[in-house]
Amino acid sequence: MKIPHRLILTVLLPFAGLTIVSCSSIEAESSTTGRVEAGVPGGQVAHTTRVTATVTGIDAPARKLTLVSPEGKKFKITAGPRVANFNQIHIGDQLKVTLTDEVIVRMAKPGEKAGEGAVATVGLAPLGAKPGAVASDSYQITATVTAIDRENHTATLRYSDGSSSTLPVRPDVDLSKRKVGEKVVIRATEAFAIRLEKP
Repeated sequence: MKIPHRLILTVLLPFAGLTIVSCSSIEAESSTTGRVEAGVPGGQVAHTTRVTATVTGIDAPARKLTLVSPEGKKFKITAGPRVANFNQIHIGDQLKVTLTDEVIVRMAKPGEKAGEGAVATVGLAPLGAKPGAVASDSYQITATVTAIDRENHTATLRYSDGSSSTLPVRPDVDLSKRKVGEKVVIRATEAFAIRLEKP
């Protein structure tokens, strides 16, 4: 099972009620931050992408928008029913999208019953307000350490669906203190905020 730590625009927009129809390498401002504690396995990584584009075409019956990025890249999106107040969008409006995905990995505490599951939240602009939406989707899985390779400094994890992966472990983590059978908790959160505003 692959845990996403960098999700791209085309993956998150459908979740927002938007679908990209065509895209030619949209450029966006992005940043990545991370936090680890020396010697402690796991850590946190967050990746944020911001895209601003101008509405240059509207197909109201199909709920499709043609957008142009500041770099002149043209692309189309389809606004699903979750995008409230679609009728307020006009040519020249700017669409601002902020996408953030975060992954936190930690060792489960002895005896901890770390469950698995997902939670989704959606907030839409009230009727009459400017079009927009905010949503997040979080899920947590627990993996079991099935092998530790001290020479190559890797650990193999088995997930609840039966798949497994061998991952590198940071050099500052002492693998002699880790053992097969330990549990690893992985929590991922994907979030977006979308806002339309006049230029």
